[in-house]
Amino acid sequence: MNWIANFVRPRIKSLIAGKAETPENLWKKCPSCGDMIFHRDLDAAQNVCPQCGYHMRIGPQARFGAIFDAGMFEELPPPEVPADPLKFRDERRYTDRLKDARAKTGRQEAVTVARGTIDGTPAMLAVQPFDFLGGSLGMGVGEALVTAMQAAVEEKRPFILFVSSGGARMQEGILSLMQMPRVTVGVDLLHEAGLPYIVVLTDPTTGGVSASYAMLGDVHIAEPGALIGFTGQRVIENTIRERLPEGFQRAEYLLDHGMVDMVVHRHELRATISRLIHLMLNRPRPKTRAAPAVINANPTKPSPPKTNGGVAPQAPLKAAGAGRS
Repeated sequence: MNWIANFVRPRIKSLIAGKAETPENLWKKCPSCGDMIFHRDLDAAQNVCPQCGYHMRIGPQARFGAIFDAGMFEELPPPEVPADPLKFRDERRYTDRLKDARAKTGRQEAVTVARGTIDGTPAMLAVQPFDFLGGSLGMGVGEALVTAMQAAVEEKRPFILFVSSGGARMQEGILSLMQMPRVTVGVDLLHEAGLPYIVVLTDPTTGGVSASYAMLGDVHIAEPGALIGFTGQRVIENTIRERLPEGFQRAEYLLDHGMVDMVVHRHELRATISRLIHLMLNRPRPKTRAAPAVINANPTKPSPPKTNGGVAPQAPLKAAGAGRS
């Protein structure tokens, strides 16, 4: 009896439970339409919902893989800066917040820079994602962007910036604000060298970043539905005491009012950027163009997870291997 109770029964229960459980990282819920998307389908679609076209946030590795030829690139090492120059503390120490963000993302700062080629043309690409302290601009970000722009000038590479940020990093005070004019000087270096500076505005781009180098590009591209502006809609409405129009501060509204040059679907970004840099550098695009990294677009997938009522669960699930943003 003890052998059955202690070995056979637990073994049977573990086998049954193992078959019934679905790993939580296989499916992700679209924040817009609520559709449950298999993680490989989401990876193949570059984190764009296949049902409604909603553009979810993605991280630097996914951006580099989608833009550079064959997904091949070389990351630039992040520059060293003082970790906590003001010894800032609110509810938690700033150093603890940095440590948590680095553990969560696996990156040192809120910007990652890499060099590679786009249809054979050397280019420098920087990604400032929202998942690292809201993509906030601090000394590390400013120094990384300035260093990358200087390297782009030395290597004669066009500079492409994918930006998503909440603005300046308050824990670094005036030192954070000083990065805006510093990066602006870096943009001037690109202009003086005759190199294209293309900015891709992603969701969300706000605050001091949107008021400085994010709006200084030669061409401004926005992803569909991206929130772009300086301050929030509620603050503006409370200040002017008027109701703002529908879609205010969204990419399509800004395009209609001349604030951005084009709104481009994520799947078309690589071709659009390639066309722009070849045009601006007065170079012919190769007839046979290199392809980005390819992910299997038709994976074998199980049925979506169901609840007792036959309805997909409402809590969002984390996509395995998806880029962070």
